Amino acid sequence: MNYPNLEKLIEIISILRSENGCQWDREQTHETLRRNMLEEAYEAVDAIDDNDMKHLQEELGDVLLQVVLHAQIAKEEKAFDIEDIAKTLSDKLIHRHPHVFGDVKAHSTQEILDNWEKLKKEEKPHRTSVMDGISRAQSALMSAQKISKKAVKVGFEWPNEKSLQDCVQSEIREFNEAKTFEEKEEELGDILFAVVNLARWNKIDAEQALLKANKKFISRFKAMEDNAHKDLEHLTLEEWDELWKKAKKLQRNK
Repeated sequence: MNYPNLEKLIEIISILRSENGCQWDREQTHETLRRNMLEEAYEAVDAIDDNDMKHLQEELGDVLLQVVLHAQIAKEEKAFDIEDIAKTLSDKLIHRHPHVFGDVKAHSTQEILDNWEKLKKEEKPHRTSVMDGISRAQSALMSAQKISKKAVKVGFEWPNEKSLQDCVQSEIREFNEAKTFEEKEEELGDILFAVVNLARWNKIDAEQALLKANKKFISRFKAMEDNAHKDLEHLTLEEWDELWKKAKKLQRNK
């Protein structure tokens, strides 16, 4: 198969980074592009959540731009290039799918995932702790989910959901009993971590649940803005409450 547009993109980035190219592109480094990589990935996720294929195509292009830019910078530094990236990924995919490219039999998705983790562990013998390999760049909520899942895989788990719910309530009590800001901050962190585990227990993605809650709040708040008959700053507590109930009802009827 030929991919002329992909080859053209790689060539364009090479030109932009050249002496006669774009000054901004030439000045970029792995470090300066770090935030761009995160932002573009999140924008692609937004397009997925909105089920907007046209937008997703555009945002995936922006993600690909970041990959090609990093590859070009690394090539100039004689570290690796886009071909090395593709080869490393291809080799890894073949190795981690022995049920497709080898003679291993997998009878369920769980067996595939278990085998994936086993092979991943064999590939990274330098990781000596169960907690190794957790990205420091991802959100705290996503990190908490991964930490929780890693602990559970080796047997560190609540005996039942009731005990987990009791843990959440216990952490809330400890927060209420905290005296200093530092104590309250620590206890609030414990509450959030316990809630993440409650989500995991119920097979709920905590990140997605919070994103949906954010989206719902924004929608309701905009509805309140539309229904308010005076400046928001001048609303009373009772007026805010009435507007919130009205917005909530409108949202449920959609």
